Amino acid sequence: MMVSSGSSEHTRLLDSAPRTRSRIVMACKDIADGFRLWRLAATLGWLDIRLQFSGSTLGPFWLTLTTAVMIGSMGLIYSQLFHLVLRDYLPYLSISIILWQTGLSALILESCSTFTRATETLRSVNMPYTVQALRTMMRCGIVFSYNLVVPVAVFLIFGISPGADVVLALPALLVWLVDSVALCLLLGCACARFRDIPPIVGSVMQIIFYITPIIWEPKQVGAHAWWLYFNPFYSLLEIVRRPFLGQIPTVTSWLIAGGISVFFCLLALFVFSRSRSKLAFWV
Repeated sequence: MMVSSGSSEHTRLLDSAPRTRSRIVMACKDIADGFRLWRLAATLGWLDIRLQFSGSTLGPFWLTLTTAVMIGSMGLIYSQLFHLVLRDYLPYLSISIILWQTGLSALILESCSTFTRATETLRSVNMPYTVQALRTMMRCGIVFSYNLVVPVAVFLIFGISPGADVVLALPALLVWLVDSVALCLLLGCACARFRDIPPIVGSVMQIIFYITPIIWEPKQVGAHAWWLYFNPFYSLLEIVRRPFLGQIPTVTSWLIAGGISVFFCLLALFVFSRSRSKLAFWV
């Protein structure tokens, strides 16, 4: 007796549904177990920084010094090129560079090696994969905290205080933390499977740097500033940057940033749930 193709396809879909739910449940359990081991992730992240600067006298403060020289040089040059007042431009540039270079960009680039960097650990130790995502987030967070000294120093030098509006940066940074875990799981899995993705991501991030208001201000494009909202990195940057500059982020920026975060989290859960059982073989 022959079975119709439509019936077999329906049966296949019914069989795949429980497997999909099972994968998602196991992925959620891995994420929950990973967060319970956050102290281990923090220790591993700090160990990565110590090993990176082992034998150095200043250690991670070399990052702070390098960033300070770069921002000072860029501020002097670009304020002349853009015909801007240094006192107004340098605080904007300093917080923008820090949020981009050691925040968004660094995290995205580091997330590509979330699992490939921990190959020996994944093959020899039974622990939630999410620990490696948190490890990457902690490592980037430590570097970010060292570099945050630079804009603070710039604000103090020019006698600028963001005021009470800086509190609005806290929920925005929380959104960044959620996004960082999602990006580590998403790009970590994708880059473990396809090793050509990291250089592609690096090239794309260089392009995004120039089309995002980082070294230039949104007001410089005048009436055409509306198209900036089509750049997702602009809204993610604005919800953190504006409070540090004593301004309130727009509702549009928050809505776009929130929508992007939800999308990344759902996509990361889907990719991680389907890749989790194969990660040990891919790395």
